[in-house]
Amino acid sequence: MENTFEILIVEDDETLAAGLCRALLSQGLKAESCGLLKSARAKIRQKNYALLILDVNLPDGDGFDFLCEAKQMCNARIIMLTANDLEMDIVAGLEAGADDYITKPFSLAVLRARVNTQLRNWNIEISGNEKTQESSNAEKRELTTVKIDAYVFDFVKMQFSYKDTLIELSKTEQKLLWCLVNNRGVTLSRSFLIDFIWTDGAEYVDENALSVSIKRLRDKLSAQQYIKTIYGIGYTWKG
Repeated sequence: MENTFEILIVEDDETLAAGLCRALLSQGLKAESCGLLKSARAKIRQKNYALLILDVNLPDGDGFDFLCEAKQMCNARIIMLTANDLEMDIVAGLEAGADDYITKPFSLAVLRARVNTQLRNWNIEISGNEKTQESSNAEKRELTTVKIDAYVFDFVKMQFSYKDTLIELSKTEQKLLWCLVNNRGVTLSRSFLIDFIWTDGAEYVDENALSVSIKRLRDKLSAQQYIKTIYGIGYTWKG
């Protein structure tokens, strides 16, 4: 990422908050934490955060109530992070304006992937607000075109090439490729990829379908050196 994204983690478990800050620290990304809503309000007034990671149960208030308040205070994306894993809690958070909802316990790889997704969405929104429609469309094309060595992946035109040769990909392979290259260097679990790719409401997806899709994508792109299997966990595009 060329920009520096600021993340605020509102979590009263100091050990967890410190671990999240370390896990998210990278070039172009800074994370800090606080354990009280009072502190969060003060920090939001002082800094333009791209993303808030917000716990629900905090010592001085309810995260759901603060979610609505935060939406009025800033334009940051908001991920709810909580042990409240009931369906009604998740629905309440999303309907209140949360951009994503992650329940504890959780995978750090999945958290990083979801954080990256929200930061991309925030960047596109900010670019659109600051530029004319023409320049905004150009920026969007830039953000959705990925060039890696001899590969060019255009996710607007849905054109994919390797060494200037166009490669035909199925819709499933396109979604899988997008997820992998936009989270380069991050190991994505099999369950996360299955949930991301097969979003048609199917109650059950054979995990073998993911293995087959990975193999086909890897073979079509000649990407054996890029698409790596992390045994027992999932897959990654080697960053």
